[in-house]
Amino acid sequence: MQKPLPEFLKEHDLPMGLFPQDATNYELAEDTKLLTVYITSPCEVGFKDSSVLRFSTNVTGYLEKGKLTHVEGLKTKILIWTKVTEVRAEATKVHFAAGMNKTRNRDAYEVVRDGVVVDKF
Repeated sequence: MQKPLPEFLKEHDLPMGLFPQDATNYELAEDTKLLTVYITSPCEVGFKDSSVLRFSTNVTGYLEKGKLTHVEGLKTKILIWTKVTEVRAEATKVHFAAGMNKTRNRDAYEVVRDGVVVDKF
């Protein structure tokens, strides 16, 4: 039986609400640590710090303790939509590498939120 995604993320020192509510299925390749998270449709999630993440139907990245590297399928809006390449979590901050590094307060990502469906990723 697979653990719920928020619980799985918490065990790996990542914020429980990093992915939208409907991202319930995921796979972890034990040999490479490649994590694939499946989302019903492309969507955007707004967080309490006014940041917005956009998700494709598949988000992949290599899982390390408190870090997801070589990320595919995730964007953030800085001034324009920019591809996120890495997510790194610390005790109180979440760092997003997206062309430039962006640091946000971790508590904004601890609640799992609903995604708003978008036409395209």
